[in-house]
Amino acid sequence: MFLKPDCIPCMLNMSLNYLRKLSISEEQVSKIYSDILSLKPLRGEIWNITSPEVIEPIMKKIMVAVGSNDPFAAEKEKQNQKMLSLYPKVQEMVKTAEHPLKMAAQLAGLGNAIDVMMKGGAADIQKIIEEQLAYPLQKNAFEVFEQRISNSNCILYFGDNAGEIVLDRLFIETIKKQHETDIIFVVRNIPTLNDATLKDTEQTGMVKLVHVIDNGTDGPVPGTLLDRCSRDVKDLFQKADLIISKGGGNFDTLDEQPEKQKSKISYLLLSKCQPYASFFGVELQRPILYNG
Repeated sequence: MFLKPDCIPCMLNMSLNYLRKLSISEEQVSKIYSDILSLKPLRGEIWNITSPEVIEPIMKKIMVAVGSNDPFAAEKEKQNQKMLSLYPKVQEMVKTAEHPLKMAAQLAGLGNAIDVMMKGGAADIQKIIEEQLAYPLQKNAFEVFEQRISNSNCILYFGDNAGEIVLDRLFIETIKKQHETDIIFVVRNIPTLNDATLKDTEQTGMVKLVHVIDNGTDGPVPGTLLDRCSRDVKDLFQKADLIISKGGGNFDTLDEQPEKQKSKISYLLLSKCQPYASFFGVELQRPILYNG
């Protein structure tokens, strides 16, 4: 999905939200924010570009200004630990569910709420999960998704945020209990926002469950630009029977792929903004399962 007018204030608010989380002076915040405001897409001069492609130069400016290639590492570790503390509870929810796979899929989708771009950040994730469980995944969409999983010998799973990947782990564990399929979990190569990297998969135990690789992208892109991914990821994308895409950044970028490539992608995310709500035909802040 290319930029919509709604995306500009969203990214500006996101940028300020992140800057406020850093231990820097007000003068530094103003300087970095001024640099961010100079970007052409944020001035409405370029529209045929995705949000992750705009966030990449924002992240580069922040990284240079604070002298860190992972400025939100502490925030990510906090999110991982919070979700690991909730893991026994959500694991029990799946075990006792009438349809464990569906519950695990729904929880994985709701994990997309663990995003400091959202108002309130990760602090209320347990409350969000409990409230959002009242809005189940679309029945027809899940039936298609479950059939895709059943028919897959190889699944390529594009992760999104730190913390969220604890619920991805629970979903993958549930898949593996019911189906014999190879699953490869893909994370960002270079840290960006609070997106998961290899370090986060180590902290959360994902590496003990499935084969984990980074996407090979040479910049802090919070999405999946296939033409900039490693040869391994490109080959796996072609080989996989099913692609599971988590979060808005992956949707924005993968949805711009040719139709033939999109046909085996299933997206799990939340309708965090009006463009998503309009595109998917749902209310704001609702779980989305969309099969390409």
